[in-house]
Amino acid sequence: MTATVTRSRPDLTRPGVGVVKVSTWDVGSPQAQRAAVAAIERAWLSRDWPDTGLISYSVYVGEDGRTLMHYSQWRNEEAYRAFVAGERDERNAEIDAAVPGVRRLRLDSYDLYRSSPTEGDDRQPGSVALIEVDFEGPGRARAREWVDTVFAALEGPPGEADGPRAVADGSLAAHFHVSLDGARALNLAEWVDAASHEAMMNAPKGPAGEVPAEWRRVHEFPGLASSQVRRYTPALSLGAGA
Repeated sequence: MTATVTRSRPDLTRPGVGVVKVSTWDVGSPQAQRAAVAAIERAWLSRDWPDTGLISYSVYVGEDGRTLMHYSQWRNEEAYRAFVAGERDERNAEIDAAVPGVRRLRLDSYDLYRSSPTEGDDRQPGSVALIEVDFEGPGRARAREWVDTVFAALEGPPGEADGPRAVADGSLAAHFHVSLDGARALNLAEWVDAASHEAMMNAPKGPAGEVPAEWRRVHEFPGLASSQVRRYTPALSLGAGA
């Protein structure tokens, strides 16, 4: 089975995904970002698609001009380990030869917990905001409770017809993941473009600039250690061909 470039984003809510792998590479410069994406495409298209249980593999280019974010869907952890044991090193060696100095910063394992797509909007994302949250140690129940608290904030106060989601023009979907040990949560938020996300970030949060109570509960959630937001542009999506 061959690998092929897909023209649409991966379906992050598709059934049959047992584990999601998210990794970050630092390649050093915008030129190296472009070269690395091209090298990844060559390395994957010149080989058969892994038959170990890989469902999709996508690469995103960081707005920082240095990083790449990799998002892959697997049927289960065993499928990923089989790929690592038999196929990953050869691909990485080819990429490293084309783009010297790649630093692989971290790799995390997640499953998708909750998603919030914008109904009736089939536009493809031009920008992705990656919100990464660290907790004070593992605990999947706590991480899921934090995600539920975010959803409650997105819905707005009880009885309010138009919550914050109504003014988020350009928002396509938000996909909340929880790490397998519960020490991290990740929201992969898809936007029409970076300007739409920037406008949301800069919009007033409440009367006189006050943070609404439901969002204070998100930011002051017990056990929340840190969070960061990084923005990426979709660059490459791969899947199984014929």
